[in-house]
Amino acid sequence: MSTAISPTAYNYKVVRQFAIMTVVWGILGMGLGVFIASQLVWPELNFDLPWTTFGRLRPLHTNLVIFAFGGCALFATSYYVVQRTCQTRLISDSLAAFTFWGWQAVIVGAIVTLPMGFTTTKEYAELEWPLAILLAIVWVTYGLVFFGTIVKRKTKHIYVGNWFYGAFIVVTAMLHIVNHASLPVSFFKSYSAYSGATDAMIQWWYGHNAVGFFLTTGFLGMMYYFVPKQAERPIYSYRLSIVHFWALITLYIWAGPHHLHYTALPDWAQSLGMAMSIILLAPSWGGMINGMMTLSGAWHKLRTDPILRFLVVSLAFYGMSTFEGPMMAIKTVNSLSHYTDWTIGHVHAGALGWVAMISIGAIYHMIPKLFGRAQMHSTALINTHFWLATIGTVLYIASMWVNGITQGLMWRAINDDGTLTYSFVEALQASHPGFIVRALGGAFFASGMLFMAYNVYRTVRASDPAEAEAAAKIAVVGAH
Repeated sequence: MSTAISPTAYNYKVVRQFAIMTVVWGILGMGLGVFIASQLVWPELNFDLPWTTFGRLRPLHTNLVIFAFGGCALFATSYYVVQRTCQTRLISDSLAAFTFWGWQAVIVGAIVTLPMGFTTTKEYAELEWPLAILLAIVWVTYGLVFFGTIVKRKTKHIYVGNWFYGAFIVVTAMLHIVNHASLPVSFFKSYSAYSGATDAMIQWWYGHNAVGFFLTTGFLGMMYYFVPKQAERPIYSYRLSIVHFWALITLYIWAGPHHLHYTALPDWAQSLGMAMSIILLAPSWGGMINGMMTLSGAWHKLRTDPILRFLVVSLAFYGMSTFEGPMMAIKTVNSLSHYTDWTIGHVHAGALGWVAMISIGAIYHMIPKLFGRAQMHSTALINTHFWLATIGTVLYIASMWVNGITQGLMWRAINDDGTLTYSFVEALQASHPGFIVRALGGAFFASGMLFMAYNVYRTVRASDPAEAEAAAKIAVVGAH
């Protein structure tokens, strides 16, 4: 039975802003990735300038794709999902606007400082202390907006996607603040509050959980909303989604030490990280299976719906990379894979195959609704984008697997007298064909983002501002 109709205007303005910037930062971040991949093929592209070297631009690439592209996708989708599932407007338009402009300011700060060499040298945490403080302020504000909206919800139930978004927001704040504890000595230089192996452990507790919470838990929140929506099917098992949530957030936080095998970290800590990483396979695959099984009775839609294809293939890559990760955490495997391109391939199986593809699918789902259109300008362009992204990802990870195993075997090969069989340069020469294929795969993926940008531009240009505002008003009739 329907209840009384009450028109509710959602704040779609900030969602639209973050959605558009997801596409913009995606192009810039992935384009920069192709450029630095090309530097490994043609070193002349370093241009003998300090601020265009691989060492300066590579951290900027990771920050742009993780925090600019991925972050904007998370902001956009979480603000969209929390309003629609709680049937209420964001608690504060001004605070939501601050999170948008503050986040863009952090990214611009990264674009300026990282090529200049201002860095903490910590993976995924390179931004120096003034930008780290600004990021923390923006993030805490984000938490206030998100949880404040949940508090004022019109529905009794908190949808599972919001649990994932909520956990990602809380844990990311904790990780960022603890790992960035430092002593500033100038405006662009600080020293970590920790030292030696302790600093390494806290950094990889942060680094792996930046992957585990920022790049996994947040995007699982996305999965639990957009896969059922696009498939027009209820989530396969709501009970499994709850078990998945608690198991994932309980286990993931312990996996960081697997980045420090065969280092000065105490052996028991390395072994604990390995064991927890292997156990982590269970909740990871529980979530992947839950998403896949949601398509029961709807698999035929994959023939005609490229948006659903993006979402489903992202789940396949999620399943693959969350199997590969625990395997690489096993010490005997790690002795071969560590410091090689295999690790780079694994990261990008998750980053391109899982994070980018599910973000792209979610953005394609949202854009017409945010701008008052029935659908995207061109389904054919989405289809083209899908195949460019899929082929690009496969080329990328396959080339890095071959390179990584080649490097690991060459580095450990020894002669009868105990000397190394190959020099480092010989291993580098053997890697060169893989570098070419990797750059090609990245170029495929990045070119797909250009098709997306054009498609989004045509969709937005065709929208009527009045219709777009009308799209933000819904009649709440019964349950959502």
